[in-house]
Amino acid sequence: MKNKKKPEVSPDGSMSVSGHLKELRNRVLICVIVFLVGFMACLGIAPKLVTIFTDMGQDFGYVFVYIAPQELLMEYFSLAFVGSLIVTFPVIAYHVYAFCSPGLKKRERTYVKTGLVAGTAFFVVGVVFARMVSVPFMLRFLIQFTGEVDVSASISIQQYVTFLLTVFLIFGIVFEMPVITVVLTILGVLRAEWLVKARKVMIVVVFLVAAIITPPDVVSQIMIAIPMLLLYELSILLCKVFTRRKKAEKDAETEEEDEEET
Repeated sequence: MKNKKKPEVSPDGSMSVSGHLKELRNRVLICVIVFLVGFMACLGIAPKLVTIFTDMGQDFGYVFVYIAPQELLMEYFSLAFVGSLIVTFPVIAYHVYAFCSPGLKKRERTYVKTGLVAGTAFFVVGVVFARMVSVPFMLRFLIQFTGEVDVSASISIQQYVTFLLTVFLIFGIVFEMPVITVVLTILGVLRAEWLVKARKVMIVVVFLVAAIITPPDVVSQIMIAIPMLLLYELSILLCKVFTRRKKAEKDAETEEEDEEET
């Protein structure tokens, strides 16, 4: 007689530890498979991505070379890896949310979904801003120095692609500042008054951070510092809005409790 498997879900709807582990394994497996499929797809279009990147530089007079036999191939793999992460992020985010959602309250689930959507949107806006504004300005400014000396700009394709990916990533993360601020405000970790008092200190900190995370030139630092300061002001505004909203919700809950008691 065959042994019957124990049910992984109890009558009250809760799941056993083995059930959680099995669900986690299945979701991780799905994410890995989707990532590998995305990697192979992005690897197929990597040469076109490199062409798009080099066209950006060639418009300003840059000439690109590779100084090691495997250098260009390695950049194809790098772009495929980054591209696969971007393409599969919605799938990964969904499975992370689906795995954690049973332990969240209805309001918390709403906050998480809104945060994921807003975070993705702000990241995309940051990358688009870098592509349309910051990168062209940096490339145009930096190539001007070659006019003063008899030196041609032959740039390693590895260094160039790494430079672009770094700038895109930095701007994408920097534009997440308002979303992070809202999340911390909702959790009660951050207050608008703290941000206002720290404004002068944050100006110095922003320029220091910009100097650390950017290439060693003043223009790149300014091009990152200015958006960071503007986003900091936006963070203060959003923090005030959500603080008032949270206070109003708390007052409404208190009134409901008082009415129930009476």
